[in-house]
Amino acid sequence: MCLYNIYSMNSPDPRQFLLKMANTRMPFGKYEGRLLIELPEPYLVWYRQKGFPKGELGMMLEQMYEIKLNGLESIIWPLVKR
Repeated sequence: MCLYNIYSMNSPDPRQFLLKMANTRMPFGKYEGRLLIELPEPYLVWYRQKGFPKGELGMMLEQMYEIKLNGLESIIWPLVKR
């Protein structure tokens, strides 16, 4: 799934998806508690090879992989609520 596919998701508003993704923390594993944007790219590559989890978290991780792969982190950081 490419970044542009967030517009075709079942989400009523892709902007809301991006806001939620920007502020979601990893719920488990080695990077538990970190924002998804803070996950290292090799970790996302590992998920890409292993298979992303099912559901919304998997969609967010897959989108974050695409964002980092294409060097687009700068579009996510302004959406993070600190």
